[in-house]
Amino acid sequence: MGEPSVPSIIEDAMRLCRDGASSSSTSDIHVEGNEPPWCRVDGMMHAMDLPPIEPDAIRAFCEAYLGKREYERLNGSSGAADGAIQHPALGSVRIHAFRGDNGIALSLRLLNGGIPLLADLGLPPVVASFADFPHGLVLFTGPTGSGKSTALAGLINEINLKYPRHIVTVEDPIEYRHRSHRSLVRQREIGRDVCSYARSLHGVLRADPDVILIGELRDPEVMSACLQAGETGHLVFSTLHTSEAAETVQRIVGVFEGGRQEQARMQLAQSLQAIVSMRLIPNAHGYGRRAACEILLNSPAVRSQLMSAERCVQIRNTIETSRKDGMQTLEMDLSRMVAERLITYEAAVAASDYPDQICATGAFN
Repeated sequence: MGEPSVPSIIEDAMRLCRDGASSSSTSDIHVEGNEPPWCRVDGMMHAMDLPPIEPDAIRAFCEAYLGKREYERLNGSSGAADGAIQHPALGSVRIHAFRGDNGIALSLRLLNGGIPLLADLGLPPVVASFADFPHGLVLFTGPTGSGKSTALAGLINEINLKYPRHIVTVEDPIEYRHRSHRSLVRQREIGRDVCSYARSLHGVLRADPDVILIGELRDPEVMSACLQAGETGHLVFSTLHTSEAAETVQRIVGVFEGGRQEQARMQLAQSLQAIVSMRLIPNAHGYGRRAACEILLNSPAVRSQLMSAERCVQIRNTIETSRKDGMQTLEMDLSRMVAERLITYEAAVAASDYPDQICATGAFN
């Protein structure tokens, strides 16, 4: 069977976003019944110059592109479902469908075609070295749409091109499909291949992996399994929706109860390799966005702070004084980008939780 056809107005919206003048800056399309579609360009929402979309067209889209299990979830008590398109004309698209006041609505994330090359993502050079870690835990954090999944895809590709390893990913859904090169890459999807991240990890650890990608650390069971895997010789990558490294540490430890928190601190101190907190900032020169990063590396000083609830508050200070080791706060990176006129001072301030630490001249002290 060939690809099912996309209802025409939804297809028009997708084509316009893929082929229009702002195509490289358009990340999402939002659709609901009896309303014109909207799109997100450089992080900002815009109404599209298209007619309203019929509810029947949205339901037809869901029937065509959501798997049977996800379509049942959409119509059942959960009222929401996820999926992905690999369309020959429209490219890769991540789907989130949900029921609302106007019936079924869609949020469509437009993914870049092909596997991203790490060198093309504009990340600090130290990030490429994460592909060389033999084991441990590497976390990418930030809000939705901050580039976490793309950065991880670039790192998995880097390992795939450099090393003869066995890479296993568990994603919800699969956004980038990797072909095996020097590494053997196997990808599993929540809902299609396994019912949850927690359930998947038992099987993954029996599959003789060297590298494991878990799409998101969602609960204590998944966090515990990832910490253990990082301790026992596996290189583990995952994501969290946190804004900075110190908050990430507190989030991980905080999901555990009572005495289990102390054990989690010890495991995190031993297994953590790096935390990268990301934002995408509008380009100062027009369309497009640039990645700004906070980077924490697990140095001896950081390791001792991770093991102590009292000293954990010192992590940010350690990042600020460890630039020579490749660490940086988000504000240090934003200040650099302002100095190089890559982004505006106003955009930098809007992206920061510590705006008073951003220098208008870009000279971070």
